[in-house]
Amino acid sequence: MVDGALRAMRADPDLHLLLVGPTEVADELIAALDPGQRARITVRPVRDVVGMADHPSAARAESTVRAAVTAVRDGTADALVSAGATGATVTAAVLGLGRSPEIRQPALAATLPAVAGPVVLLDVGGSLEPRPATLARHAVLGAAYAAVAHSIAAPRVGLLSVGTEAGKGDRVRRATDPLLAVEPLPGGARYVGLVEGYDVALGARADVVVTDGFTGNVLLKAIEGAYAMAGGPPAQGGAPRAAALLGVAGTVVVCHGSARADDVASGIALAAHLWRRRATDLVSALLDRDAATDRTDRSTDTEVRT
Repeated sequence: MVDGALRAMRADPDLHLLLVGPTEVADELIAALDPGQRARITVRPVRDVVGMADHPSAARAESTVRAAVTAVRDGTADALVSAGATGATVTAAVLGLGRSPEIRQPALAATLPAVAGPVVLLDVGGSLEPRPATLARHAVLGAAYAAVAHSIAAPRVGLLSVGTEAGKGDRVRRATDPLLAVEPLPGGARYVGLVEGYDVALGARADVVVTDGFTGNVLLKAIEGAYAMAGGPPAQGGAPRAAALLGVAGTVVVCHGSARADDVASGIALAAHLWRRRATDLVSALLDRDAATDRTDRSTDTEVRT
């Protein structure tokens, strides 16, 4: 974390960091900076942490991740980057920042440098056993995120399964497929149907691939392992090895628990990029516009929402 923060600071002259954690660790970073860079760092001393093996509910107690979320909520910081326990980070963000309207379960979206261009894969660890309605909502989030964060025009959205033919997959996929076929998608996006694992690495059929957090996390790490064996991602890669938490009212980025310095720096750069593009606000605006259109299309519906 210290090395990653140092690299991010040196690479971005407009970046300001609020470091949350033990002061002796922060001192190591500050000592390596020149006086001008030191002025761009603030330290908030917090000693208690949520361990990787702890239950996500531990994020309710005073800890580094809770203090970092509080800083974003209070406006002391604009975005949060964490390489700690994913469950604790998601829990702290939901409790401290709140969910976006009509989002029950946030999703972690990772962008992979596929052969044909970037592919947004979600969920990669936020919701391990989502219901079909949740997967359909994640498709909406992923489409909006691809359009806003990566400027992908009319994103193609696919549902990950074991085959592309209708009816393939487990019970959740078989129930989600017809939902997505009629789900209005923002940003001119369209649903292309079922896709397979290799479509994530190739990127020829879909720009956004939706799946559950368990399968998505396993697939993400398998692809990264394959990249490592092949000597690195495609030449036009450069996608951050970090995931954006979609569906919360703030900018939150989660790095791997085993992240190295360059991964942490990449996650910090992603958070700065998303905040500067006003990604959270623009995604919310797309979702609101989509919801308004959907309500207009179903103006004869007698359901009353409260």
